Amino acid sequence: MRACGMDFGTSNSAVSLPVSAGGVTLAACEDNHGTLPTALFYPATAAANTPPLVGRQAQKLFFEGEEGRFMRSLKRLLGTSLMTQNTVVNGKPRGFDRIIGDFMQHLKSKAETAAGSTLDAVVIGRPVHFVDGDSAGDSAAERQLAAIAKGCGFKECTFEFEPIAAAFAHERRVEEEKLALVIDIGGGTSDFTVIKICADYSRKKERREDILASHGIRTGGNDFDKQLSLAAFMPLLGYRGSYGDKNLAVPLAPFHDMSEWSKINFLYTPHMRREIADILKASHAPEKLARFAAILEHETGHKLLGTVEDTKIALTAAAQTEAPLDFIERGLCAPVSRGDFNRAIGADMDDILNCMSACLADAQIGAGDIDIVILTGGPTETPLLQEAVRAHFPAAQISEDERMASVAIGLGHAAARRFL
Repeated sequence: MRACGMDFGTSNSAVSLPVSAGGVTLAACEDNHGTLPTALFYPATAAANTPPLVGRQAQKLFFEGEEGRFMRSLKRLLGTSLMTQNTVVNGKPRGFDRIIGDFMQHLKSKAETAAGSTLDAVVIGRPVHFVDGDSAGDSAAERQLAAIAKGCGFKECTFEFEPIAAAFAHERRVEEEKLALVIDIGGGTSDFTVIKICADYSRKKERREDILASHGIRTGGNDFDKQLSLAAFMPLLGYRGSYGDKNLAVPLAPFHDMSEWSKINFLYTPHMRREIADILKASHAPEKLARFAAILEHETGHKLLGTVEDTKIALTAAAQTEAPLDFIERGLCAPVSRGDFNRAIGADMDDILNCMSACLADAQIGAGDIDIVILTGGPTETPLLQEAVRAHFPAAQISEDERMASVAIGLGHAAARRFL
C-alpha cells in the first residue's frame, strides 16, 4: 500500500510522500512549488465537467479579470450548515463536497505523479476543533472530509492533529528529549500542542504518552483579514453608515460577509444587489455606499479581500502602508498603519493567547517548563504574536523551520508509521 500525508489548509495546502531511510518529501503541487494556495477557479468558458484551475494559476486568472467562479477558504465550511447547500458555478448548482473534492483530486494526482504509483492511503491533517463548542459539527467535519477523500480514490483515510504533525516534522533534529509547545496558526484555526519530542521517539508507533495536551480555537489568519477589512477598508464603502429620514443603520451583515473569504460568493445575488441599491437611494454617504454596490455588481469582493491580505502581509515588515483601491474608484486608497492592524486584531489575539494558556494549564506545566516553541503557519509571522510569544517564553528556543510545510511533512511521517 502506498500512502501520503495531506495538509488541506484554509489558505495553503500541500501533500507529502514517505521516502527511503525514514525521510519525507513534498510533492510538487504546482510547477516546482511544494505548497499551493487553497484556491479554485472555474472559468466561465470551460465545459461542465472540466476540472477547475487551482492555486496560483486560479488566483492569477481571476485577478486578471477572467470570467468565472473563484473560491477560497473552503475548509471553513466543513461541519457547518453551508456544507449541505449548493452554490452556483457558472449557472449550475454544485455541492461544496464536490468542489473540495475537485481540489483534493488535484493534490492526489500530483502526489501520484511524484510517487510514480497509485496512492491508496492518506493521513489528513485536521485542527483540534473544526467548529468551536460543537462536538457534533466537529465530528461531521471529519466525516465529510473522509468521505471526500474516499471519493477521490483513497481506500484508507485517517487523521492527525495539525500541531502534532508539526512536532513530528521537527523532532528528528532533536537529539535529547525536549518539551515542546507547537503553535500552529493557519488561515482558519489556531492550534496548540504540548508534546515531548526527540529523534528517537520518531520511530514509535504510538505517541499518546508523549502528548500532554492539545487545544484549539477557530480563529486564524483569515480572521485577521476580516478584522483589518472592517477597521480600515469597509468604512470607505459605507460600513456603519446611515440612511433615510429616521437615520436607520445600514445593515452590517453584508460588510462582514464581504470581509470573509468563505462567504463573499453568497453576496452575489439579485436580492443583495437590490437591497443595497434601495438603501443607496436614501444613503447619507452615497459616494461610499456606491463603492460597495459597484463591488457587488462587478463581483470584485475577492479582489478587495486580496488587497486586504496583501496589506496585512506588508505590515509584517512595514510600520505603515497605503493599499491601492483603483479597481473600485480611480485614486482611492486605504492608508493603514501597523498600529491600526494591531488594534483591529486585538480581541482575536487575546483569544489565541488565552487558548495557548489553557493548553499549558491542561498539560499542568508553566511557561518556564517549555524547552522549544515551534511556530508553524504564515500568521505566526505577525509581529504582535511574535512579541507576545517571545515575552511569554523568554528562555525557550524558538523554531520556525519549514513554517509553511511542517504540518505536511509531519503528516508524511505519520503516514509512514501507520501504513508502511
